Amino acid sequence: MTLNLLPNINDPDGFYDELLESHQGLTDKESEALNARLILVLANHIGDRDILRSALDAAKRT
Repeated sequence: MTLNLLPNINDPDGFYDELLESHQGLTDKESEALNARLILVLANHIGDRDILRSALDAAKRT
């Protein structure tokens, strides 16, 4: 399996709105902690270390 970097989210604008809404009322520190927890939850869901490594590399490049 390879990392999918093509658009793949159903209703991306809706997801973005939900993401922003989840940060409403949080301090910067709380917002950073939420992002960190979200990353760990999604990384656990993916589970494949090669895919996760590819995602880290892709994030560093962009």
